[in-house]
Amino acid sequence: MTGQKDYLPDFLTRMEKEGLPSIVTETFAWYYQKVVSGESGRISDREIRPLSPDEIPDMEKLTDYAPAGRESLSKTVRIILNGGLGTSMGLTGPKSLLKVRKGLSFLEILLRRASGDNMTLALMNSFSTHADTMAALKEIAPEKMPLCFLQHKFPKILQENFAPAVWEPNPAMAWNPPGHGDIYTALETSGMLDRLLDQGIVYAFISNSDNLGAETDESLLGYFASEKLPFMMEAARRTPADVKGGHLARHADGYLLLRESAQCPEEELDAFRDISRYHFFNTNNLWVNLKHLKELIRKEKNIRLPMILNPKRLNPRDKNSPPVYQVETAMGAALSLFEGAGAVCVPRSRFFPVKKCSDLLLVRSDYFLFSPSDAKLHLNPERRSDHVKISLDSRYYEKIDDFDRRFPAGIPSMKDCESLTAEGDVLFGADVKIQGKARIRNLSDTQHLIPEGSVVEGEWQLQDSSTGPV
Repeated sequence: MTGQKDYLPDFLTRMEKEGLPSIVTETFAWYYQKVVSGESGRISDREIRPLSPDEIPDMEKLTDYAPAGRESLSKTVRIILNGGLGTSMGLTGPKSLLKVRKGLSFLEILLRRASGDNMTLALMNSFSTHADTMAALKEIAPEKMPLCFLQHKFPKILQENFAPAVWEPNPAMAWNPPGHGDIYTALETSGMLDRLLDQGIVYAFISNSDNLGAETDESLLGYFASEKLPFMMEAARRTPADVKGGHLARHADGYLLLRESAQCPEEELDAFRDISRYHFFNTNNLWVNLKHLKELIRKEKNIRLPMILNPKRLNPRDKNSPPVYQVETAMGAALSLFEGAGAVCVPRSRFFPVKKCSDLLLVRSDYFLFSPSDAKLHLNPERRSDHVKISLDSRYYEKIDDFDRRFPAGIPSMKDCESLTAEGDVLFGADVKIQGKARIRNLSDTQHLIPEGSVVEGEWQLQDSSTGPV
């Protein structure tokens, strides 16, 4: 920082005015020094080695642990990450309030599941989702209200000179959630960690609000409890669709770690994406022993996870706003902090998050079966393919309002679909079925209708003079 103003005091003053705990300001200061010194948080292939396919246990072989899991349910809390706004889908409120199946939102489904499992439910909200979530909970009025605690926030850093970012039209834009890696600090500073431990709760199952595949599993819980693991990550086999997600590896010193794509040196990205080299990706379904977490915090004072430096625009909706850095961390990176941490290979059915409207299309369709009574979502056993690739024209399907308008009569049948590509503006009629590998092309500037009851397979071209398969 020679010859350059040190803006760290300005950041700390701003954070203190916001009432952020000292542990959070100290943690940000530690990351900030890394940013200004040029550290990028990269993890090179030279420092790690891939896991062999049989290096972690398979969930399907853990059924004998189910009785131990049932005995541990009363000592377990289900923690949902509820900090996302779903802006990439055009949402302006919490993604968890998006309607998914049978008129139920993610939040309503999660509340029903927790009630059916007779488990404690907790939500980690962000400063962007807390008020709307609390209002929704008041309206839903569940029999048992979930526990709620707040994620912290970090100030955005101007790329130009490492000064604090300012956005006068909306001062909140100058702050960013510090990634879900903040959960461990937030549990401690909110008092939630002590509250749970005082209630005799020892185990925490943590997952994203938009991943309905993440159900509490007695075999996994039993294995986690019986083997006395401090931390356990659910990992799944990588497919070509998972080349961007974080993967598991083993450090040269022997411990397991998680490497996200943002932490991979650019010249090693091809190796990062090689699914025959790095076999497992992080589903972001995690199990944490809360006693071990408390002891780690007592010992280390701060939970300092590997830094993810995320370059963004100050206002994500304004391409002319200044470029900034967002300091973030991933909660799965705690894998490397807990001595004796482990991982387990789980089936793909435990991971189907809704990140885009194309994901929502599949989750709303008959590719999945949904039982409103217990709010369980399962893969349809009649589906033709285990992996369906969906590509929808971003001009017409990227935002949720546009997406919903193009399926006014309901989502097509997708259980026999292997892939679907939709180009142009297409309106879907009632009872449409998508089969095999389907490609729908509307090359005109006018919206075209897929007629009611159509079976779409192969190449379909929609033009003024004709509609149907080519």
